[in-house]
Amino acid sequence: MNSEKTKTPISSEKEGKLMSLSKITSLFFWLLFLSNSSILIYNFPNIPEWHYQSIIRINGFTLVIWTIVTFFSAIVNTYASDYLKGFKFQARFTGLCIGFTVSVMLFIASNHLAPLLLSWFAMGFFMSRLIGVNADWQEAKKAAKYSQRYFLLSGAFLSVGVLLLAYQSNYYTLSLINSNINTLPKATLFIASICIIVSAIIQSAIYPFHRWLLSAMTAPTPASALMHAGFVNGSGILLSLFAGILFASHTLSILFIIGGITAITAQFAKLIQVNVKQKLACSTIAQMGFMIMQCGLGFFNAAVVHLILHGFYKAYLFLSAGENVNYTEPKDAEKIQIKPLQAVVVLVYGLLGALLFTQLTGKGTEINSGIFLTLIVAITVGQVTYNIVKQKNFSAWQKIFIPPVLFLSSIALYALMYRGVTALMADMPKVDAPSPLSTIQIVFGIIFLIGFFIMKLNIYKKIPWLYVKLLNDSQSAKNTLLLFKNHS
Repeated sequence: MNSEKTKTPISSEKEGKLMSLSKITSLFFWLLFLSNSSILIYNFPNIPEWHYQSIIRINGFTLVIWTIVTFFSAIVNTYASDYLKGFKFQARFTGLCIGFTVSVMLFIASNHLAPLLLSWFAMGFFMSRLIGVNADWQEAKKAAKYSQRYFLLSGAFLSVGVLLLAYQSNYYTLSLINSNINTLPKATLFIASICIIVSAIIQSAIYPFHRWLLSAMTAPTPASALMHAGFVNGSGILLSLFAGILFASHTLSILFIIGGITAITAQFAKLIQVNVKQKLACSTIAQMGFMIMQCGLGFFNAAVVHLILHGFYKAYLFLSAGENVNYTEPKDAEKIQIKPLQAVVVLVYGLLGALLFTQLTGKGTEINSGIFLTLIVAITVGQVTYNIVKQKNFSAWQKIFIPPVLFLSSIALYALMYRGVTALMADMPKVDAPSPLSTIQIVFGIIFLIGFFIMKLNIYKKIPWLYVKLLNDSQSAKNTLLLFKNHS
């Protein structure tokens, strides 16, 4: 990560000014976070709705996302004030962070299509500049240009989709378009939905548009944390804003399949990475796949909870990546061996976790897409349980009692967040609308489970062509890698 910084010396006076600017910016973001969170907590759950003409709309959903975004920006800038000390482009980094945060906040609050589209393009602009913030590093400049092409493509698809809706409905605000969905032609809804979906999956680096994120390793670690914790999650917000359109166009199955394929493929790819940032990038792609999958099931509220939790988790992983590298020692790959008794414990706790989730959220009690949410919870609890029971430094009693304590507290926290986010999104159309089980969902669910166990049991390592394919598909774009000599 030494390549993130230039060796050009900075005078002590200039460095002092940069530190002051960084601290002021951090303080600004912390004040924004405290303001947003205070208003949210004070008014919860009956959040009043504020309007500025027909352009801006601030409601419960706006406030919860504003709170999360400003928290991440505050953390990242506080971290960067010390991490980027002496960095030639520290002031540029700080300015780009401000621009990015403001554009995200504007996007979430936009009711009129003009600021919505403007802020979507601005988010991509600021993020591409953060990727290439070190202007003296040629690979960073190439990566910035490469990612910017993807972001412009995403903006172009979104523009076509929403402008088509506006043209056919003769309305230019999200609220009026969503209120008049039934008056729009089916062909218009379908084409607009496909454009919105393509725009979303490009920004979230969903297959086959994943390579821009793998090529963005030139970003300083604080910028990577902001990108993985905030920027890629933007598609979950976008899809939630247009949930009614996606339901009316019957395109949710497309989201479900694309998200599922990405989730399992990226998890495969993550296992063969040796670079810590590359491993984290593959993890992010997989998590975005799960988020898109939840949207495809009709649970946009669950997708929003997922993006919030993923943001916290991934920001922590990136900001602590250097420390993890320092304490990591080379070791042989772990062999997966599970004893019969351990398998029973994993199965029992997985089922108990699923039942608890069902009781706390009410999902999975009917024969609909909610069953898949419960299945994902069962798999997650089972995986956590397995990671505990295989530990050699735990006693038998610890292996029995630690898993239920962990999943009881975790599922209870998730259920609390789920209900809270659902309440804040109550005035948005179709954000919590499970669909009847379809043949496509059942077949793909079976394929997903088979792929999951192939991955966890390391069976894929015995299939050379699959291993090579995953390795090739998880590489950065070739023109962003080590093509220039370092003359510094």
